[in-house]
Amino acid sequence: MKRFMHAVVATSALLTLSLSMAARAEPIVIGSKNFNESYVLAEIMAQLVESKGFEVDRRTGLGGTTICYEALKSGEIDVYAEYTGTLSQVILKTGALAPTLEELNTGLAPDDLSVLPSLGFNNTYAITLKATLAESWGLTKVSQLPGQDFEVAVSHEFLNREDGWPGLAEKYGLDQQPTGIEHGLAYQAIDEGKIDITDAYSTDGDLERYGLTTLVDDKGYFPQYFAVPFIRNDLPSEVIAALRQLAGAFDDASMRALNARVVVDNDDFVTVARDFLVNSGLVSEQVTIHMPGTWELILTDTTNHLVLTGIAVFVGCAIGIPLGVIVFPNPGASRAVLYVAGLMQTIPSLALLALMIPLFGLGTVPAIIALTLYSLLPILRNTITALITIDPELKRVSLAIGLNTAQQLRYVLLPMALPNILSGIKTATVIAIGTATLAAFVGAGGLGEPIVTGLSLNDMSLILRGAIPAALLAIVAEFLFDRLEKSLVPAHMLSGKLPE
Repeated sequence: MKRFMHAVVATSALLTLSLSMAARAEPIVIGSKNFNESYVLAEIMAQLVESKGFEVDRRTGLGGTTICYEALKSGEIDVYAEYTGTLSQVILKTGALAPTLEELNTGLAPDDLSVLPSLGFNNTYAITLKATLAESWGLTKVSQLPGQDFEVAVSHEFLNREDGWPGLAEKYGLDQQPTGIEHGLAYQAIDEGKIDITDAYSTDGDLERYGLTTLVDDKGYFPQYFAVPFIRNDLPSEVIAALRQLAGAFDDASMRALNARVVVDNDDFVTVARDFLVNSGLVSEQVTIHMPGTWELILTDTTNHLVLTGIAVFVGCAIGIPLGVIVFPNPGASRAVLYVAGLMQTIPSLALLALMIPLFGLGTVPAIIALTLYSLLPILRNTITALITIDPELKRVSLAIGLNTAQQLRYVLLPMALPNILSGIKTATVIAIGTATLAAFVGAGGLGEPIVTGLSLNDMSLILRGAIPAALLAIVAEFLFDRLEKSLVPAHMLSGKLPE
């Protein structure tokens, strides 16, 4: 009996150790939103955690607050940098202007999430414009804006969130009608004189880059936005301890300087993060980090993009063509199927990706499902239309010579419909190549990743690094489908002339 108990204890200990090692072997997934500062903070946290011996999976540029929060809540990421004002106003909706960590953690407890002590800086929202324009109009406060004829464009999130433009306009009586614009592009628009005013983060490096000034929030509308590591409570204690080392490690000026190194000096996130950790003494020595070259990055992004597109179109064909063949004899069923497929096209692609995060998580799975849904309509529509519009005489002849339904499909209907079916697949492929660039918002990679990063940094070279290969892929796809059509479809069917 004693031996049996010893064996049980030993087995339990080994099982516990194995489970612990297995859990530790899983990479720590660190995410970020799609603006410059969030990238920098994510890379700082990633390198700090890596210095403690953990493997880190980076999921950066995930879009706005909703996407990152849902990804954290569902366990797709383990930590990202959030802001106390956003937590209180957008996520918990408490309305507190200066929430304490205890208040935030109490509200987050039901989701098994929490925040760690503040990183030290307050990146609050601000209303900004060119310093020369502010000086010429004598503007120093937000309360001076009502009645002024200014062109206003703000970031899409700020345009709609509760602590953004709607509340600001009500608080100050603002009568301007702003339009939405990508945050990184707003600064360029101001610099080029296309807009006058936009929202900014008080620690943005672009404020210095473009010679902007911020107006005083003299009615105290904006909450405090202290940056905090936003974590899942099941993180290993060693990782939490490492992230706690960042408490108070920044102030507003130092964070603005780090951001400026990226947007003004064009330093990369990895170098900026590494230098900060070394200079702060948080990492004892400067470790060599592999920095892939431009062509290596393009090849990797293009390969990921092809995988996403290829799988989505293949699945779309596997569903769409057989479904079209099944329903085309029934006009009512055909209309119903095409109507449902058409509805998929009306859902904005980014919204569809965001809706899928709670169901399928982050990464390639939600991206492929979304791309497949967008591919279905052209494949289904062309398959059904091609089969319906075949000359009824041919159908009657095939029936008269004794062909059964399966033989009619194989030898008459599908060969006649093949050009239109291939055209539908080609259209679906081109649509998928373009839409797949948005997959970067859910951490699926591809050519959208440099585009999203380039938009956040207003870096045209990064945008082109994703846009040019994506355009070339679409052109190559068109060419390959044309060649495929010529090889599979008899020449007389393409030319419309009877064979001699």
